Amino acid sequence: MLSEEIIQHSKLLADSFASVTGKSLLEGEYSPEELAEKLYKAPFVLLSHGTQPDPIFNYANQTAQRLWEMDWPQFIQMPSRLSAEPVAVAERAAMLAEAKRKGYISDYNGVRISSNGKRFIIKDAILWNIYDNAGTYQGQAATFKEWQFL
Repeated sequence: MLSEEIIQHSKLLADSFASVTGKSLLEGEYSPEELAEKLYKAPFVLLSHGTQPDPIFNYANQTAQRLWEMDWPQFIQMPSRLSAEPVAVAERAAMLAEAKRKGYISDYNGVRISSNGKRFIIKDAILWNIYDNAGTYQGQAATFKEWQFL
């Protein structure tokens, strides 16, 4: 069973995604609990980070956890910049800045690295800004369905 915090964050992710892209993370109507469960178990990657100066992941669904080879406690303690290889950090930072300016970007491709050193390319990722109902910036999130190990 997912915590109330995760249920609320999942709704925030879905609402923000719909607001900035005009699309839905999941087709259909769901209660907040069902939405959280379906997003957590989705076959696509969904992750987000907060607003810290060096943003820390605050959400990673099961697909993200498997891909990066980390469990929930490990993931939500990690600065999001560490999800990319050191040589890709500047590219990642530029992509995050562009998404922050525009609200979201799509069709992003980039190399990432798992906790055990496995390198993979993420394909056609969508990155968007997260805003709460009051319009306060809450961080950024990303989703993608395709990746390829190198």
